[in-house]
Amino acid sequence: MSLFGNDGSKPRKRKPGVVDTLVGSNTEIRGDVLFTGGLHVDGRIKGKVLSTPGDAAILSVSEAGSIEGDVSVPILTINGQVSGNIYASDKMTLAPNARVTGNVYYNRLEVQAGAEVNGQLVHDPGGERAPASMHEMRGDFAVGDLRDVRDLRRPKVAS
Repeated sequence: MSLFGNDGSKPRKRKPGVVDTLVGSNTEIRGDVLFTGGLHVDGRIKGKVLSTPGDAAILSVSEAGSIEGDVSVPILTINGQVSGNIYASDKMTLAPNARVTGNVYYNRLEVQAGAEVNGQLVHDPGGERAPASMHEMRGDFAVGDLRDVRDLRRPKVAS
């Protein structure tokens, strides 16, 4: 058994809503973040945040969390601050303390009393307005980098 409960011999089964990565309240990341699985932000990210193409990723931003940059992810819950355009291809929830400055492109949207959006809300059920396969948003990431991140989550099994 490894430190994190998976010895790498077989792929881990994903549970819905599981947080794989946590940006703690005393953490600030400067640069783009590319992730798979679940990401929870209690700290600050200054850069773009996006999930790998085809991944059923979940991003949550707590009341203490903030993101300064564009966000592209299938499922998103915000209770903190986001300054940048948002592309939520599946579902987006704006909790009571959510403060968004930028345009929001969504498929399904839940807005709770108290949430604020300073920008346009655009219904985008097919995700046509989202960056094409994240290529437009990914900045310095190369296509090979996207493939490598996905491969880390699914260890290769010898034939």
